[in-house]
Formats: sequence, C-alpha cells, structure tokens
Amino acid sequence: MNLIILKENLKRGLDIVERITGKNLTLPILNNVLISVKKNLLKLSTTDLEVGINYWTLTKTEKEGKITVPAKLILSLVNSLPNKKITLEEKDQVLNINCDNYNVKIKGQSPDDFPIIPKTETTDFIEINSIPFYKGISQVVEFSSLNQTKPEISGIYFNLQKNALKIVATDSFRLAEKTLYFKDGMDIKKETSFIIPQRTARELINITSEREDKLKMYLSSSQVLFELSFPEGNQPQIQLVSRLIEGKYPNYQEIIPQKYETQVVVSRDELISQIKTTSLFSGKTNEIKINVNVNKNKMELFAQTPEIGENKSEILVKAEGKNTETSFNFKFLLDGLTNIKSDEVIFGINGIEGPAILKPVGDTSYLYVVMPIKGN
Repeated sequence: MNLIILKENLKRGLDIVERITGKNLTLPILNNVLISVKKNLLKLSTTDLEVGINYWTLTKTEKEGKITVPAKLILSLVNSLPNKKITLEEKDQVLNINCDNYNVKIKGQSPDDFPIIPKTETTDFIEINSIPFYKGISQVVEFSSLNQTKPEISGIYFNLQKNALKIVATDSFRLAEKTLYFKDGMDIKKETSFIIPQRTARELINITSEREDKLKMYLSSSQVLFELSFPEGNQPQIQLVSRLIEGKYPNYQEIIPQKYETQVVVSRDELISQIKTTSLFSGKTNEIKINVNVNKNKMELFAQTPEIGENKSEILVKAEGKNTETSFNFKFLLDGLTNIKSDEVIFGINGIEGPAILKPVGDTSYLYVVMPIKGN
C-alpha cells in the first residue's frame, strides 16, 4: 500500500471513525482502524461489534493494499503533523507515515484479523434530509434508559410511517417524542418500527451534524445501515452499520396525557431561569415544588433544605384548569425545556401522581413527558 493524501482529509475521516474504538482487552484489534486503499479512494473502518463505521476519502494511489493500526494513536499523530500532504506506505505490516520532515513508523496487524463489518441484506432504502434527522435525534437521545434489564428502552425507537418518522426515547421517568413530517410522503410499503442502541444514535448525530444532504437508510431484519454519499455521484462517503435491539418497545402512547387538570403557558427562558435558581436549594433529592394559582395566573416555585435555606419565586403565566401543587426533579424539567426551541411552552400538569407534559407553543412535532415526585 502506498498513497498520498491531504492531512485535512485524513484527519476528518479519523475523527469520525475513531470515536467507536476504545480499550478492548478481550479483542484488542477492535481498538484499531482498518486502512485500505483501492484506486483513488482511501477507506477507513472501525467497529465495536455493535456499531461499524466506514469512511471514504479521495487520495492519490501509488499502490493498493490495507493494514490495521491503533486508531487513537494514528489520530493523535495526524493531529500533530503540519497541514501538508501525507504519504502512507505499508511494508511488512508496518505503516510508514511521512509528512514534511516527519517520518513515523507504526506497527500494525494483519487486516485479515479485523472483524468484517456486515453489508446490508437489502438494496431498498429510504431517503431523509440529514439536518432535520440530526436535530430530531438530538432532542431525544439522552432520555433512553441506562438499565440493561430492559434492553428495549435502552435504545432509541424509530417508527416509520408514510408521512412521518417518530423518534422516541424513555427511561420510565421521562419520555421524549420527536416527529419528522414528510410533505411528499415516504416510499415505504407498510409502517415499520425498530430500535437502535443509544450509542448508534450518538454516532449518527456525529456524522450528520455537519452535512446538509440526503441520508439513506437501509433496514433489514437484524441491522440498519445509514449512508451519506459524496456531494457528487453515488459513491458512499460515510456508512454507519448497527445491530438492532431485539424486543418490543412499550406502548408509550398510553402514558402521554391527552388532557390536563392544569395547563400553563409560560416563557421558556424565564421558567428555565427560575428553575435553575430554585434548584440551588433543592438538596440531594433535586426536588422543587410547583404551585399553580389559576385565578391569579401565577406559578410559584419552591425548594428548601435545612442546611442551606429556602427559595420561593413566582412567574406570571396563562393558566387554566384547577389550582395544583406538585413536585418534580428539577433536572428532568430542565432536560425537557432545553430541547424545546419555542419562546413559550405549554406545561400540562395532572396532579401529584399523573404524568406532566412539556411542549412548544405552535409546534406539534415535539413533546416531553415527565413524572412527578410522588408522596408529597
């Protein structure tokens, strides 16, 4: 293998594929990146056996070939090199790297030992605009469960419909749903649902956050492939392959309240500010009390701890329904509010035990359900 490549192209690819590698003691080769070159394309591949990433970039090829080397090491090295052309040459499973007056040798391993990243079982795909997709996943990704005893809610749920894609995550204490609507519909034969690992969702955010392009999705019985192509042509530039989580996702629609005992419309920024101030007095429980006075259109926030003191503040709101007092984990409230982008939010409350809901005013595409702290 012998090739010449621009530093920025090599760095960009390594930045993307290196993220899923780590210190794997049982299978050390998973810490490596597979570097292969064919014609004038360099391909970088990494996998942790759950997620696999392929990245292609243009290069000047002198000799085809491949080698696998530690991913974090070569990324750190490339970051330290001057912004000039880099020559990569493989000889006897040693990667020689030359750039300006730098000459580095990295011991590699046989590419035959590198795990095969599965290819898709189907040629049928669905196209989605990458930017709305990236934003949608970003609004739900942090709310999946860390409890592996319920693997189905440890991932992100996708529900593909003809005119919409629903992306959902829950940890049983809160739930977020983002709906992406499609004006022209999607070329799908029937409604389809699947669950991807949270790790996969995070990597999707990483690879789609800077690309305003069409994202292709290939779905099979046990895995999903996401693909971005070069701006011109059909040559893939980035592929992310992931296993699917087995199991049936809970019927989450059942816990989304359709009506509220008390509904409040409030300034998002002011509510965030008041919650942050009140939370300073919430102690280890993270509990803050919310009292809504419908007659006065006021919402009171209160928290106290014997060691620190107490805080009470009021916000003017538009309220309807009945007066109520309930308690929430302030972190859960802030998580939902942070992912809402409108100036005002609807805060629907259902007493001390029923699920509450936060959603943007004037936007039906996002909702966030949060359970109150019971027994107060």
